[in-house]
Amino acid sequence: MAAAAAQDTVSVSLQAPDDVRPLLERHVRLLGPEPVALPEAGADRLALVRRARREIADLLATEGYFDPQIRFDRSDDAAWRVEVEPGARARIGEVALEFEGAIAGAAHDGGSTVQSLREGWRLPVGEPFRQSAWDGAKQQLLDTVGARRYAAARIVRSRAEVDPDAATVRLSLTLDSGPAFYLGELQVTGLEDLPEDLVRRYSTLKPGEPYDRDALLAFQSGLQNTPHFASVVVDIERDPALAAAVPVRVQVAEAKPKTVGFGAGFSTNTGYRVEASYRDVNLLRRGWELGTGLRLEQRRQSLYADVFLPPEGRHRDSFGALIDRSKVEGLEIASEAVGVARKTVRGDIETQLALRLQRERVKPDGARASEHNTLTANWTWIRRAVDDLLDPRSGNVLEFQVGGGSSIALSDQNFVRLYGRVVHYRPVAERDVLILRAEGGVTLAPSRDGIPQDFLFRTGGAQTVRGYAYQSLGVREGDATVGGRYLGVMSAEYVRWFRPEWGGAVFVDTGDATDDRRDFDLRTGYGIGARWRSPAGPLAVDLAWGQAERKLRLHFGVAIAF
Repeated sequence: MAAAAAQDTVSVSLQAPDDVRPLLERHVRLLGPEPVALPEAGADRLALVRRARREIADLLATEGYFDPQIRFDRSDDAAWRVEVEPGARARIGEVALEFEGAIAGAAHDGGSTVQSLREGWRLPVGEPFRQSAWDGAKQQLLDTVGARRYAAARIVRSRAEVDPDAATVRLSLTLDSGPAFYLGELQVTGLEDLPEDLVRRYSTLKPGEPYDRDALLAFQSGLQNTPHFASVVVDIERDPALAAAVPVRVQVAEAKPKTVGFGAGFSTNTGYRVEASYRDVNLLRRGWELGTGLRLEQRRQSLYADVFLPPEGRHRDSFGALIDRSKVEGLEIASEAVGVARKTVRGDIETQLALRLQRERVKPDGARASEHNTLTANWTWIRRAVDDLLDPRSGNVLEFQVGGGSSIALSDQNFVRLYGRVVHYRPVAERDVLILRAEGGVTLAPSRDGIPQDFLFRTGGAQTVRGYAYQSLGVREGDATVGGRYLGVMSAEYVRWFRPEWGGAVFVDTGDATDDRRDFDLRTGYGIGARWRSPAGPLAVDLAWGQAERKLRLHFGVAIAF
């Protein structure tokens, strides 16, 4: 019985060029690694061979081999051999692209002109023919046309004519763009508790604009990133009859409006912390977002509440209140503040204008305490042109701030604060990155008296000048370090990623904050660190030597200066 069973199986080997061998071994059942069970009847065995021959020929045709030689050597009943000579690979001999519909008469259309489409065709004359490349080129052409204006575009005819003798393929394709589509009104479904106009306030789409798939996807992504919705789908009906003003369908599912959070953590700047937060994204059933929380740190404690109104186009307004207490480097600060702000986002540029009324009590150890009320205004401009917001490897971040107060509006004196920061990320080799950082600021005023500490400068610690304690570089007043009117910091860091999640760094930082330019004395720190790519961004543990203090310090923080 065992001998009979052995005669019913056969091992099949393949002799073929390396270019086609993996394809055949992967897809032809007869060429698998295991022995093949043979049918008992001779006719069935012939059918098995014919089927395998047909499978091999069809597979080779998908790679452009239309005239192969396929031979089966069955002289050994227990070990067959298949010999394949694929022949010459066919190449594209001619391409004929034809266009129908509105696009055929369009003079220009944002990169979708007939001429640009022909120039961008992915399978030109002379290229080897592959079925996958042919399918991909057709899909790319359809996607390009259908992405903007021509939402109902379709391929009406396509043909690949093979000349096996000449080893050439003639490609012909006709694409009908249909009419140009223009956006109509939003049609929103799925709202239950949120106000009806909330989705419209997030929308940057305008009726009458040409259909643009990327714009719809950006709108969908923007809605999905808000805390209001658990899911969002934005699309249109691709009916040519609606092309003049096609409704934009927005289907949403609301998220739970209220959440409570608790957390704990540690940083070398402010020590251990615990915090609790509460969020309501449908305050007063108006779609307002309330965020409030209590954070208790070793060196700082704060209680805050902020309300964010639904956006108006690219603008978003907010107002809030803050109670803050801190004691860092001998300087005790107690402040209460209320404020309003407007944030505007245009692409990768974000601006914010904020007004703030605050009461601040400052008590340096060993020096006179002071108290003052101040009304300040501050404008911030930030551009984040990086490849990845959480883990950048190339690009740069630019920030500029201008703000101040006036003696005619509660401040003790007139002052203007200017601040700038640039972080440049430069990729090195395959994985590494060089990070260059510089920041500087000046507060224009006769003295620092009566100016809130937020409008003065201290530095030192993680993310600034490592090797020195948090906010220890500044102006000495009694036994405390207080803010000065001048700031300058520079840093260079090289990160080497040994594994996708783990890396090491070497760095050098230098900087100072003073109240007189003549006292400016750069303090330098340098050292090594470890990096771990966490879901929240790269975490950094740095060991730095402060050259001026001749002291070694450990710093811990998120390694991204945003």
